Amino acid sequence: MKRFFQSFLGSMAAIWLSFLLLFVGLFVMIIAVSVSSASKSGKIIEIKKGSILLVDLSKDISDRQVPVDILTELQYGTSETLALNNAVMAIDAAADDDRIDGIFIDAAGGSAGLAQSYELMNAINRFKEKDKWVYAYSDNYTQGNYIISTVADSIFLNPIGAVDIHGLQSTSLYFKDMLDRLGIDVQVVKVGTYKSAVEPFLLNDMSEPARQQQEVYLGNIWKSLADRMAKSRRLTVERINRIADSIPAFRPADFLLKQKLVDKLVYRHEFEDMLKELTDHDELETISTDDYCAVNNVEKIGGGGDVKIGILYAVGDITEDGEDGIASSTLVPQILELAEDDEIDGLILRVNSGGGSAFASEQIWEALEQYKKLTKKPFYVSMGDVAASGGYYISCGADRIYAQPVTLTGSIGIFGMIPSAKTLFNEKLGINTATVSTNPSGQLPTLFEPMTPTMLASMQSYVNNGYELFTSRVASGRKISQDSVKVIGEGRVWDGAMAQKIGLVDKLGGLDVAIRDMATQLGATSYTLEEYPSLKLKWWQQLMSLDSEISEHMTRSSLGEAYPLYRAVERIKRMSVLQCRMTEYIIIN
Repeated sequence: MKRFFQSFLGSMAAIWLSFLLLFVGLFVMIIAVSVSSASKSGKIIEIKKGSILLVDLSKDISDRQVPVDILTELQYGTSETLALNNAVMAIDAAADDDRIDGIFIDAAGGSAGLAQSYELMNAINRFKEKDKWVYAYSDNYTQGNYIISTVADSIFLNPIGAVDIHGLQSTSLYFKDMLDRLGIDVQVVKVGTYKSAVEPFLLNDMSEPARQQQEVYLGNIWKSLADRMAKSRRLTVERINRIADSIPAFRPADFLLKQKLVDKLVYRHEFEDMLKELTDHDELETISTDDYCAVNNVEKIGGGGDVKIGILYAVGDITEDGEDGIASSTLVPQILELAEDDEIDGLILRVNSGGGSAFASEQIWEALEQYKKLTKKPFYVSMGDVAASGGYYISCGADRIYAQPVTLTGSIGIFGMIPSAKTLFNEKLGINTATVSTNPSGQLPTLFEPMTPTMLASMQSYVNNGYELFTSRVASGRKISQDSVKVIGEGRVWDGAMAQKIGLVDKLGGLDVAIRDMATQLGATSYTLEEYPSLKLKWWQQLMSLDSEISEHMTRSSLGEAYPLYRAVERIKRMSVLQCRMTEYIIIN
């Protein structure tokens, strides 16, 4: 017995020692990453006269800088995203910087949303107005990066490179056959003829209303994109469409040159030598948008002054709780905290979300209403790539709403969805259930038991009430009748240009336009931008989040191409009963 206790205590000591060493090791790693990250933003960077601002499209574009991901930092060393907020501020500041001669758009890959692309293009066009040059280069242009690159004075391509222009597409996955084979029945109640978010679980193909609305907004968005490309390249829209139909990605580079899609065929080193000669430097003097922001007070417009404009980012799925996306449990306190901040003179909510929980959307809407009542300060919304369903719910109360012509918005509708696996358990697995309840409604729907007709009727009434509440919020915010909202509602998705015409949006433009308009309203030519929520995490917060990060990385590595499907299933599991959500997405690359 004595030896048993000795062995047991020895084992426990070893376990605790291992745990302590692991904790210390992780702590050291976190400190190292934090120091590394800090040094990147705090390092001394010399901007020489004749420098070039590098707009790196090889990275995916995010609305703002993403929080430090410890595992990514340890694995790759640098962030894999281009922060749109930093890029736009850097471009605008560099336009008036005598040390910056021009912009080099490195279109080497990555991806950007449509509205993000427009904001970047508009910033580069403002840069060109200061009589500075912009050149673009890539070995191969994806459609998304090519669209952005068309704002350049000249587009350069590798002699054996390619340009992809093919138009737009929207793709949805449909699971009905799979669910039928598994014996899973998805019970759905909804309001909105065009509310197609539930269709993947009920159908094997797109419904006619869903197809109709997608054809309309895809056509409108592509026309906007083709117009911009045609104008920049001095071509006609008809010519752009003929080129797109010819599958240019499979054509030789000489064809692309003859079609005036590019201006010159050169290898990368030849292009870089040209930039050296242009700037009279022996070495290529480029500075990234992030580094430029780090060494310049780009958030202080006109020197700063006493006016401060807050920008609150709301990006991702809307949930009641969670670490990712827009969680009402964290965003609501943030809004109320900003309401008590006397230094904030106006607030802009930057929304990039296809929606999510109806309950969470209502809580965020109500918190923003409190902000307006408590502060009497201007409150604007700037929409990103998508601000639909729940994303529009939290936007509709703003004093002014801004969107790009290519923004997807609207989708004013609501649905509830509860799956039942009774057939799977009973008929396929041989598992049966028996339930005893004190009341007829005591047997709540579960995976084992579907909803009864009475429950379905009650849930439909619940969803109807949710839709009435949603449309009343929109009517109040947009100052139109609720009946008018219902005419343009029904879950229909609108492109930004159409949304402006029907009154869901006030003005076409990006975050920069919203900022300038708010500054005008505040009577300020000099002001400071302050972004929320803070991206700075304490070491212990990073340590606590490391467990989920490790799990996420392992799952992604194990599943590979199946990872998106896994994420979709996990998202469905976390959905609340009542949803304001849009699921359509556009493939641009």
